[in-house]
Amino acid sequence: MSTIARPGPRNLITDVAGVLVGQAEDTRIATGVTVILAEKPAVCAVDVRGGGPGTRETDLLEAHTLVEAVDAITLSGGSVYGLAAGDGVAAWLGAQGRGFTFRGTGVTAPIVPGAILFDLANGGDKAWGMDPPYRRLGIEAVQAAGETFTLGTHGAGFGAGAGAFQGGTGSASIVSTDGVTVGAVVAVNSFGAVVGADGRFFAGASELDDEFGGLGPSTAAVQPEAWPYSKFDPQPRTNTTIACIATDAALTSGQAKRVAIMAQDGLARAIRPIHTPFDGDVVFVLSTGQVPLPDPPGLALARLGTLAADTLARAVARAVHAAATRPGGPRAWKDAGLV
Repeated sequence: MSTIARPGPRNLITDVAGVLVGQAEDTRIATGVTVILAEKPAVCAVDVRGGGPGTRETDLLEAHTLVEAVDAITLSGGSVYGLAAGDGVAAWLGAQGRGFTFRGTGVTAPIVPGAILFDLANGGDKAWGMDPPYRRLGIEAVQAAGETFTLGTHGAGFGAGAGAFQGGTGSASIVSTDGVTVGAVVAVNSFGAVVGADGRFFAGASELDDEFGGLGPSTAAVQPEAWPYSKFDPQPRTNTTIACIATDAALTSGQAKRVAIMAQDGLARAIRPIHTPFDGDVVFVLSTGQVPLPDPPGLALARLGTLAADTLARAVARAVHAAATRPGGPRAWKDAGLV
């Protein structure tokens, strides 16, 4: 094994074997969907911290419930309308014979939890009447699922705003010294800022291999009650950062829940402020179970949660670093003239 933890070959969540990602967006509406597809059912847990979350099928992820594994996770724009992305993904998976089959009925029920962010006030054409696009976008995204995907202004983060800048979709991975892989994908639509007080440096994420510009850490001081580069005049339910962590370490539902709780610290490092009444922050964790959890399990779980938090923080920075200015949206960080 390597003597130092490094990103996987793609530096994407898909470095976790058995995890694929597909994305779709509608540029006219200024919205999109990201689907995390497990090639085989995966243990899943979720942690919800924001004050205004929007979720699908998260109650069934508790350790005491019947469901032990899921088929896919959807991250979507569109607020309440975006929950329909999961319907499209479930329909597509069911047509492929994926999901729980009810004995003697021939009916297949895929398990597709999801979360949404608010991008309804981002300048796109939302006059869809009785035909919101999210079921269609969910199908398009899952059909496109593969090992590579594009960061920045794509997928669920297409119409997002990260504080004062254009938001986006980010991803990162790490392979531990004992061979466990952890990956993260995130759609950043935060009220809080992803950069330091000078607007130039990404806050709280430990960069590897110059993956978001190689600028180094910020040295600019920030006052305790100052929120530079956050959104001005936040409104309820208009912000959310939604994410999924994947690992090949074998986890129980309860262990995956602990990793999800710890992974939320990555959002706290990368975004300031976070978990506000205006945000709907949600983190899922998927375990493909291909690598035994090293001994002792308690210490291994602590290490895994720390890697998940660090990797999620890096994914947040990569989302904003890769984002492009789009018509009607906020300027991208790379177009702000701060570098």
